[in-house]
Amino acid sequence: MKLTTMLSVLAAGLLILAGCKTEAPRTSGIELENLDTSVRPQENFFRFVNGAWLENTEIPADRARWGSFDELRENADRQVLEIIKEAAAIEDAKKGSDEQKIGDLFMSFMDTERIEDLRLEPLSDLLSAIDALSSHNDLANHWGYLQRYRSGTPLGVSVGQDMRQAEQYITYGSQSGLGLPDREYYLSDSEQNQQIIGRYKDLISTFWQLAGWQNGERAANRILAIETRIAESHWTRVENRDRNRTYNKMTIAELAGEAPGFNWQQFLDSAGLGNIDEIVIRQPSYMTEFASFFRNFPVSHWRDYLRFHLILTSAGFLSSDFDEASFDFYGRVLSGQEEQRSREKRGVSTVESVLGFMVGKAYVERHFQEEARERMDEMVENLLIAFEESIHELEWMTDDTKKEALNKLSTFTTKIGFPEVWRDYDCVEIDASDLIGNMMRSSVCEYERNINRLGQPVDRDEWGMTPQTVNAYYRSTLNEIVFPAAILQPPFFNVDAEDAVNYGAIGAVIGHEITHGFDDQGRRSDGTGNLRDWWTEQDEEEFTARAQLMIDQYSEFNPIDDLFINGALGLGENIADLGGMNVALRAYRNSLGGEEAPILDGFTGEQRFFMGWGQIWRIKFRDEALRRQIMIGPHAPGKYRVLGVLSNMPEFYEAFDVQPGDPMYREEELRVKIW
Repeated sequence: MKLTTMLSVLAAGLLILAGCKTEAPRTSGIELENLDTSVRPQENFFRFVNGAWLENTEIPADRARWGSFDELRENADRQVLEIIKEAAAIEDAKKGSDEQKIGDLFMSFMDTERIEDLRLEPLSDLLSAIDALSSHNDLANHWGYLQRYRSGTPLGVSVGQDMRQAEQYITYGSQSGLGLPDREYYLSDSEQNQQIIGRYKDLISTFWQLAGWQNGERAANRILAIETRIAESHWTRVENRDRNRTYNKMTIAELAGEAPGFNWQQFLDSAGLGNIDEIVIRQPSYMTEFASFFRNFPVSHWRDYLRFHLILTSAGFLSSDFDEASFDFYGRVLSGQEEQRSREKRGVSTVESVLGFMVGKAYVERHFQEEARERMDEMVENLLIAFEESIHELEWMTDDTKKEALNKLSTFTTKIGFPEVWRDYDCVEIDASDLIGNMMRSSVCEYERNINRLGQPVDRDEWGMTPQTVNAYYRSTLNEIVFPAAILQPPFFNVDAEDAVNYGAIGAVIGHEITHGFDDQGRRSDGTGNLRDWWTEQDEEEFTARAQLMIDQYSEFNPIDDLFINGALGLGENIADLGGMNVALRAYRNSLGGEEAPILDGFTGEQRFFMGWGQIWRIKFRDEALRRQIMIGPHAPGKYRVLGVLSNMPEFYEAFDVQPGDPMYREEELRVKIW
């Protein structure tokens, strides 16, 4: 169908149904009310698909951004709130039951009168422990203890699968310690960043004033000096993406030799990890520098640092003045939010953070459609077949590397909807009158669950997201793709829609997660989940050249002011987007079985496929949030996920008659094709 004909049919409001099938076709799944037909798809496809939505949608006052993900998250939160409120309404719920824990945790958060009366009293023990610190060795001991609470520690430890021996767990050590989102906030001398630094110092001084402490400005200068020195030694986000560089296994003695001056054994003893023989250090140069410079700051300065971070991590659970001061900086200044979310909404987030899978059980019982799992199973199978076909047809890859890639693909596992084995929360004690205590006990429970995995078999039933999470992920060490229940809704997945839009939406998301197993970092792991180089030198060079072309492409996008997208930071996501769309289109074509797709709402099947992709990335940002996304986020803003991918796909050019000179057109030699 010619583009002019398509637009005239759409403008006339006609519904065209065609095809050789006798049964009535499903709905198209295209949200016609969101289109802007005054914009040619060859000019700006993102706006063509979403233009009316962009014009008619206002970002809610309590949000920094608003888009398809946020709409679904808001809906999931409403459904979870209903579950939580029902639990809270149960009188005399059995101690330790799901209803008691969910209900009492929510009630402890909603008991604002008690929270206002208590002020800093729930933190008194930890504040006293900070006051008692008198030596730098005391700091090592205290930072180890604080691992349970993730508060005020310039370095962190955790337990996860060993990336080179994925059948076992190992301890990881990582850089930490900043109050601003990233090192660049401290090191950039832009006017925007200097204003943020000034407001950050104001936050510290405000906390001091609210706590009744003296010398808030002095404390702010001390804390900023410490954090700036930490930031100078931090690895960049691009460096932290490199799985080979961030895997540095060593014994504790070797760590002490690499980073002398810090009592590593005392730190690990206090963290409950004193018996480990080895550790993987993600940023060894940071550990070396930290062990050298931390003694340059007096203990009294570190005490100020620790006081601030303790209040900062607790502010949302303290009296309203602390809470509002924190929101004023992190919500208004950094993200542009006009107002804070309601207490009830924040209560939902609190319950989810502590008892997420417990709430998830009830969510699945009420809101998960089994038909969604059945259709997802079919689509995943089709996507895996399509990816296998794609590997076979790659012209740039040698047979040896293809064999390894196909072996990895054959070992993929899939999780859809919800876990087969639910998380156990027996160790979490919830008291309706003790909000801070609930949060601390939960943190200790989760930390001990984490470190107690050492020496145990790898838990292959574990999920990294709750069923009510609107997202999906790939985990390299388990070589699995996971799709929680909450993402299986329009516009991502529409059980009532014809296949084209679903393949362009959730199909491309499935393909995205599969491709993560073969992006610039995922490709470094094999089918067993182990970090291993299975690439020939020739294929490594071919892949790197294509990846660099993609880095260059995205680095040219300039969403706001003088900020450009960091193509190197987003490389994995952009490879996954493009690979996901390529394989989803192949799978969609396969699903037709040689038949012609029906024309629905004036669009061909392949046009609807691409529109499905465009729909899921509709989003609006406040300027502050957009700047933050560009600075620290690996994902490009939604507009560029649409424009960047489609400008590389010749099939899109054919579907919408894109010609040289059109803004969506990219010269053939500059188009990227990896998977």
